[in-house]
This record gives sequence, structure tokens and C-alpha cells, in this order.
Amino acid sequence: MNPPGPPAANRPSRQIRGPQSALTDFLASHNISANQIRQDALARRAAAVAAQQAAEGSGDNGDDAADAADSPSAEPEPLPARRRNESKAQSAKRKKEEEKAIARIKASKQFQRRRRQYGSDDEMSDEDEAARALFQETMAPLPGQMENCEICGKRFTVTAYSRAGPDGGLLCPKCTKELDQEEGSARKRRKTNAGRQRRQVQSNLLDGIYPGAKDLVTLCVETLAKNVDQAEDFGDLPPALIDRLAAILSKKRLLNPTTLDLFLKPDRDTVTVYDGAKLSSDDYIKIFQIVPKIKHLRLRNAVQFKNKVMDHLLDTTVELESLSLHGSNLIDDTRWDRFLTEKGSHLKALKIYHTDGYFGDEQIKLLAKTCPNLQRLKISHNQKVTDKGIAHIANLPGLQHLSLEIYKPTSSPPYVDVLNSIGPGLRTLSLATVYHIDDSVLKAIHENCQNIFKLRITDNEVLTDQGFANLFTNWYNPPLTYIDLHKCRHIDAAVPRDNPNGIGLASRGFEALMAHSGSTLRHLNVHSCRHISLESFEKVFAPGTQYPELREIDLSFCQNVNDFVVGSIFRACPNLKTLKVFGNFGVRDVRVPKGKILIGVPNALGMQIEGTGEDDGRVI
Repeated sequence: MNPPGPPAANRPSRQIRGPQSALTDFLASHNISANQIRQDALARRAAAVAAQQAAEGSGDNGDDAADAADSPSAEPEPLPARRRNESKAQSAKRKKEEEKAIARIKASKQFQRRRRQYGSDDEMSDEDEAARALFQETMAPLPGQMENCEICGKRFTVTAYSRAGPDGGLLCPKCTKELDQEEGSARKRRKTNAGRQRRQVQSNLLDGIYPGAKDLVTLCVETLAKNVDQAEDFGDLPPALIDRLAAILSKKRLLNPTTLDLFLKPDRDTVTVYDGAKLSSDDYIKIFQIVPKIKHLRLRNAVQFKNKVMDHLLDTTVELESLSLHGSNLIDDTRWDRFLTEKGSHLKALKIYHTDGYFGDEQIKLLAKTCPNLQRLKISHNQKVTDKGIAHIANLPGLQHLSLEIYKPTSSPPYVDVLNSIGPGLRTLSLATVYHIDDSVLKAIHENCQNIFKLRITDNEVLTDQGFANLFTNWYNPPLTYIDLHKCRHIDAAVPRDNPNGIGLASRGFEALMAHSGSTLRHLNVHSCRHISLESFEKVFAPGTQYPELREIDLSFCQNVNDFVVGSIFRACPNLKTLKVFGNFGVRDVRVPKGKILIGVPNALGMQIEGTGEDDGRVI
């Protein structure tokens, strides 16, 4: 092959003139001659055949052949001369195989792509010549010959199983194995991507945005999130859209030190990071440096928000009004004490998640002295707080929102003291994983809480059905909009269906709940409250009853839910969006109205969906 042509800037323009084809013009523009390609290929083949004949020779003839092959003046027998020695049958067979190979080259995508690129309609003779030249050039060595690996350059013996490389050469066994493994991983990734697409479809169904076209704002936000690496600034996007962008980027694991800069502006007062797993301590320090007027900080998976960052925060003039830290379990109690003492006077909301062995009873006690304006307190997944710390919450008279999820065993008295002290001012109350509190807590809620709209009590084995019935009967509190009582049920491994003491939320409590709050309730979760009877469900959702505000209901593992109950719920709740029925094997053949989503059907065989259109009911 001739040396490469002149630089691209000095090459003549690729214009097709005269009868030559597109491929011929392409080769000529790169200073490549088809005849030269053919001659070089013939010479290489002749040399290979001569070397093979020399290796197969024996005795003196073999030595002579070897000497001739090694001699610099030795010339291989020309290929046309060898072809004259072929029999007619061999010649015909060889010619037929060559014609087939040339036809395959002309039909290849690469050849056709070049032809379309230059738009040639010339005669086919030049194309035949170019295809024949490429055939001679790309013809692989015969098995038994030596060849250099295209990738690593190692010399190896060609076999019938030698694999072609990306550029047309052959690969050694080691490189062949590595390439096979890479392609296998690529096929596996394609299969995984297909599964991810199916999960995305299910996710869209649950979000109520599929099927049907997404609104323009959603498409714009998703497009921006997809190409966030090319964005220089979010401009004047409203806070709601910026928050959506932060959530999408965190879900896709795209939030890193580079993309974080897009959310940091000196004039903003709110920063939300939904996934800080890729951020370092310096990145968190950068937040306070770039946004000195920050008032509301919310960080999730903020493992690197530790003593170093807290020390920097204490040295700044930042006055936070709300702080939400998730997973910052490397901040010791000394730093927490300093933060509450020096910065607590401005705090209105404090949410602490997964702090492990830090932030205990002493820090809660300090809240009453240093945070006089605190209105919202959430301590979740904490391993250090005890009954003593919970009792200190009673000294926070301005508290309106209280959420506790304590891992250490707790008892009823401290909760009762808190409710007796600050219960009248509470708007929301969440007591999660309270395994051992009793009906005295429900009684304290009934007597003291008259302004709450959200109530959560979960994972309890002591509260009784009568206690729930007493809570919701003649309760002066206005009807609630959010109730979560999941896993308040009787636990007995021996006879799980028997409940002689009426433990957990059962029929009477459920009926009293719906009678009190059914008119305004938007979210209801009674997951695993398995002692609510079929008769109670039929009574609550009987024909003629209406719960116009209900949007989400979770009746999973309630055992007595069947097709009739589900149908009654759809009739009684005209604005219902999502109904979950996991573990209820009585739900087998139900009609789902359009616009509704039914999740967790054990057996979807025979399931029918009413209506047609883009907002049909969906079964998942």
C-alpha cells in the first residue's frame, strides 16, 4: 500500500467525475490504488504458499527449499504460474468461491454505505474491481500459518477458529477470550437495560403519569436532567422545578461536586440534596461559602457531613431556620451541643435521621434551653434516645409537629407526659415502631390533642381495638386527613388468627375511625391489621356511603379483603387513585375503573379493566 496522502487541508475535493464509481473515487482521494492492493495481496499469498511448501519438504529437497526460502534473492512462484498448474476442476471451484466472496463484499453494509455516500450511478465494472481488490486484501491467512495478533502484537498459529479483530486482522486466543467476555458483558447490559425499561414503565404507572403524554414542563425538566452535564446555569427556574431537578438527578445518581454547583446561588435561601453519597466534606463546606444567606438546609445520605463541616458552620454567620440531616452519623455530641447552643436560637425545624450512637437524651434536654422557637422536631432511626430523653420533649411548649422513631425499647409514661404537656398545640403526631406503648397513650391523645390532622402509630403489639374505638369516638379533634396505623396487630406465632384480647386495630376501631374522619381523609394505611372483619369492610364501604377525599388506601395483608370489598371501595371513593391489596388472596377477579391503580393482586388472571383511553385503570 502506498504511503498516506497529503494532509486533509491540501487534499483535492472529493468530486465524482467521469465513469468511475464512488468506491474508486474514495480510494483515489486517499491515494490508494486498487491494482496496488491486488498486487500486494497476491505477493503476500505467494510468499505464504512458498513458505508452507518449504516447511512440508523432506530430505535434500526440503533443505534446498528451505535454503531457497531463506535466500534474499529467492523469489516465490508467481500466483498466475501456480494457477496454470491447477486442474480445470480446481480452477472452476476457486473462481466460483472468489465470485461468491466478491458478491458478499458488494452486498455488505460498509460497501453500500460508501456507495450511497458518494451517490454513484456509474457502471459496475469499477465496483467489481474494487470489491475484488478488497477481497484479496482482507483474505485471512490459512490455518497453520503464523500471524501477529491485531491487539497485542503477539505471534500465534492461525486455526480455523481464529477470530477477526475490530480492524480486520486476527486475534490470538487470549485476546479472543477477552473480547468474548466484553461482548458477553455488553449483551448482559442490554438485557439489564431492557429490564430497567420495564421497571420504569411500572414506576410511571404508580406515579399516575403513564400511559399518555407527559406535560411540557415534565418533558423539559427530564430533558434538562438528562443533559445536566452540558448545563451552565439553571437561570430563573422556580424553586419547585429546581427541587424536581434535584430529585431526578439524585435518583439517577448524577448529583456530584460538578452538578452541585448548579444549585448553589448566593441569593438563594434553600438548598436540598436528596443524595449526597458522592459529595465530600469540602463540598458541604462549599454550600455555606457560596450561599451565605441560606436558611433551609436539607441533606440526605450526607455521610461526609461530619465534625469538619460542623466546625466550619459554627464559624460562619449562617443562621439556619430549618436543618434536616440524614445519615450524618459522624457528628459527635460535643459538636451537637455547640451547634444547639450557638445556632439554636434561630431554629424552627430540626430533623435528624440515622445518627446511630450520637444525639441522645442530653441533646434533647438542651433543646428546651437553646431552641425557644422550635416548632418541628423529628428524630428517626435513633439508637441513643431513651425514655428519659422523650420526657424532655415535654419542655418544648411551641412544638407543633412531633415525629419519633426510637430503636431502644420505650414505655408509655414519657409519651403520656409529652401529650399532657404539649398535646393541645400539636398539628401532626408520628410515633413509629412503638412496640410496647399501651392504651394510656391513646387516651392521652383523645384528651389532649384537638388540632391534629395527621396521626401515625405503627408497629405495636399492645394497643387494643377498644382503645382505638375510644380514641375516635366523641373526639373533639376535627376529622383527620392522614392516618397510618399499619402493623398495629396481634402477634401469636402459634395461632395467628385467634385474638381473644382484641389486640391491634380491628373491626370496632376501624369503624370508629372511618365514622370520625372518613369525610376528610385523604390517606389511609391499615397494612397488616388482619383482624378487621369482612363484615366491617362491607359496612364501612356499603352502598350509599361516600368518601370524596380519599386518594390512597393500603389494605395489604388484611386477609378479609376480597373482590366485593375492592369493588365497594371503588364505588365509595370516587377520587381514589391507588389501592394496595398485597397478600389478599380473595382478590382475584375485579373490575378496575379507569383512572384507578390497583397494586398487589396475587392472581391477575381474568382481571378486567373498564373503559378505554389513556387513563384506563391499571392492574399491577
